[in-house]
Amino acid sequence: MAEYRIDELARLAETTVRNVRVYQDRGLLPPPRREGRVGIYTEAHLARLRLIGQLLKRGYTFANISELVTVWERGGDLADVLGFESAVGDPWTDEIPVYVTLDELRGMFGGQVTPATLTRALRLGLLERDGVRFRAPSPRLLHAGAELVSIGMSLDGVLDIAEQLRERIDAAARDLVGTVADHVLAVHAPGGLLQGDDIAGAAELIRRARPLAQTAVDAILAQAMAHHLQEALGEHFAAVLEHLKAAKEERHSA
Repeated sequence: MAEYRIDELARLAETTVRNVRVYQDRGLLPPPRREGRVGIYTEAHLARLRLIGQLLKRGYTFANISELVTVWERGGDLADVLGFESAVGDPWTDEIPVYVTLDELRGMFGGQVTPATLTRALRLGLLERDGVRFRAPSPRLLHAGAELVSIGMSLDGVLDIAEQLRERIDAAARDLVGTVADHVLAVHAPGGLLQGDDIAGAAELIRRARPLAQTAVDAILAQAMAHHLQEALGEHFAAVLEHLKAAKEERHSA
């Protein structure tokens, strides 16, 4: 289970340290575990913070959210509630972010790192500013991009791929999450808010669904890639044959 200090928690939840403390003071966020004078937070806190942020964006007040939290925690054992929130907030990857300097990025991508490409990478979430450095949430994506550039693709072309993938996979993920969420609520909360033992049951269902979703995406992507690679090769060799045919006809007519 990932653990965070308050500044890291606030950054991941796209809020401020001050807001985290305000939510704690108002009873909206459970207190952290203490290690000496340092508070240690978990994915359950992160999920709760993101939920608070979503509700505030929709126009709900602290009083509305406090009432919801009170009903939610009253409906089940606090450990079950936190377990459910942890199941929702758990990272979907075991990747550990890395930090790179501008010079290191230039070393990886050559002279193609420009203010424009850097701004675009930041907008896509491939990089995040961290003082004079940059944080790469997914080292695998960073190194895959560098590898594509090393074999001759332009950095702009790599960013085009990243943007297209993000848009299409985001849409698929939204549909998948909506379907799973509807199923979870239909099974465990047919009357509304999750209550009692259903909280733990819903958490277990979500935990089981997570790896299945990733497995399904990997399998479908592999099938689609194999199909389209065959198509691309077919088109390439068909073009070669047409060229050879045209050259042969030209020699015969000479």
